[in-house]
Amino acid sequence: MKTTIKAFSTARPALWVGLPFSLAVGMVLYLATANSIETDSRARFAGLAQNARNNINARIKSYTDVLRGTVSVFQISEPLTRRQFHGYVNGLGLARNFPAIESINFAQMLQDADREAFLQRVRKERAADGAEAEEFSIKPPGRRPSYTVVTFAEPEERWAATLGYDLLTNPLIVGTLGELRDTGKLFTSGLPISFISGPNRTGLGMRLPVYRPHAPTATVAQRRAAYLGTVGIAFSVHKLVQGVIDEVPIKNVRMMLIDNAMGPDKLSGRVLFDSGGDASPLPSLLAPKHFNATLPIDFNGRQWDATFTVSANELYTGFEEFAPWLAMMAGSVSSMLLYALFHALTSSRRRAIKMAKGMTRELRDSQAKLQLSHQNLRRLAAHADQIKEGERKRIAREIHDDLGQNLLALRIEADMLSSRTRERHPRLHARARSTLQQIDATIKSVRQIINDLRPNVLDLGLSAAVEWQIAEFKRRTGIACELIDEPKEVALGDHAATAFFRILQESLSNIVRHAQATRVRVELKLSGNRLSMTVSDNGIGLQANERAKVGSFGLVGIEERISILGGSFSIASDAGEGTTVCVSVPLHNEPARGHATGAPSKTESHAAFV
Repeated sequence: MKTTIKAFSTARPALWVGLPFSLAVGMVLYLATANSIETDSRARFAGLAQNARNNINARIKSYTDVLRGTVSVFQISEPLTRRQFHGYVNGLGLARNFPAIESINFAQMLQDADREAFLQRVRKERAADGAEAEEFSIKPPGRRPSYTVVTFAEPEERWAATLGYDLLTNPLIVGTLGELRDTGKLFTSGLPISFISGPNRTGLGMRLPVYRPHAPTATVAQRRAAYLGTVGIAFSVHKLVQGVIDEVPIKNVRMMLIDNAMGPDKLSGRVLFDSGGDASPLPSLLAPKHFNATLPIDFNGRQWDATFTVSANELYTGFEEFAPWLAMMAGSVSSMLLYALFHALTSSRRRAIKMAKGMTRELRDSQAKLQLSHQNLRRLAAHADQIKEGERKRIAREIHDDLGQNLLALRIEADMLSSRTRERHPRLHARARSTLQQIDATIKSVRQIINDLRPNVLDLGLSAAVEWQIAEFKRRTGIACELIDEPKEVALGDHAATAFFRILQESLSNIVRHAQATRVRVELKLSGNRLSMTVSDNGIGLQANERAKVGSFGLVGIEERISILGGSFSIASDAGEGTTVCVSVPLHNEPARGHATGAPSKTESHAAFV
């Protein structure tokens, strides 16, 4: 007891007590940093898994729409010929637009009394198209009261063996065909199609009934009377899902797709797809080195579960892997220094003076390190800002070039469909016009997203970007805004131009939110080797304590951007007399923008979309 009191006495404090204390502080910081990084990584991984699930749902919907569209073809011409069916399927461009679809087929229902007439008609059509008429026959042979015969199958060269097959001879789907006929609902199969299935390669099918055009189908009796047959598609789950996995920006993500409709729980469900094959089992949810996410997928009424798994190392950056250790070292060193200071203050006067001199040297070294650390943090912030702007620019261009081009192509196709159905199919024409309006609204939304990320007008120079931003500001707010642009062209780098543009955006945003102004004046001025921008308003001005308000980073962000560029920032404001923000940066003979010389960019080649 006496030893403990002596160790912690203020007269002779024990120096060794600071070691476990600093280690404890470092360990707390290590755990807190590691937990924060892990939480952020889990959130990012969950977002990626959710996005992949949404892409799979979108692909399933598009394939279902193909099936419904094929059924609609039979409402235009009855009976539909082989040439018409082939032309429609060929126009879909399955290999390019729907790579997972392996086959689209039509099975016609007929009674035994109509068998010979049916065979003669089909053989005659096939002979007219250049096919051998004798090859088509009903399989398996034999007479039955009724048949559901596979009449068309595309692509025929791969699925010729299925032509003529009577689906009613398969006892596994007889009940399904009857339910399809009576309900008119979509049927999704849970049984693999052997022709396109194999190890870790599952093929599934969907079918919809086809009824006679314009026939009533309100009741079961009416549906049975109008029933013509069924249209089905066969698709590869592997191709459907692998395309989504390839688009995930993280490497080595493993995905398992399980059909839980096969049993009451996941253990009895059928594995439809496993990107990892049979290499190793899925890691436990409690494994510290892996992240897992299991999300449900609705396959037209069947319950699928998609399980995504990835090693934590795939999500961590190099800095994040060492950040907990750095935090532990910083915490341990800092706490040890503090304890050493406490030890020095509680020692004798001579030891205190001696220690004070040593601490003075250490503090000076620490101050130099702190200044260096501050400079490093500022450079890191500048680098992060450049990366953010670069990512904004890349994402905006990816959306513009890929999604914009696809939307434009989709609009052209929809417009052609609208033009072709204007006279003969008014109802389909109305649906096509509605689709056009939805596509236009989507294009407008995509255009707004691109402008929010990074306006393409920045590629035309700072002056053009400022003019565009002011026009948008006046259009959105109705506040009068005057632009005085002295240098029409200035050799300003992309980073500096982007910084000026963001500062203008932040200044105008502050005016809208706080200034209550009715007039705004923006001036760009080139003086010698310095470019300056001034934004002034006639609003209520800044209060004395508003610049230091907690949680307000607008002016701080402006000051940091200008500091990174080696420029200056000033703000002048009086209560009731408005606010003036002025920034200025030196020019460093940076090369002119790409729009002045050279070939047009990829973005400019798709200007029709914008």
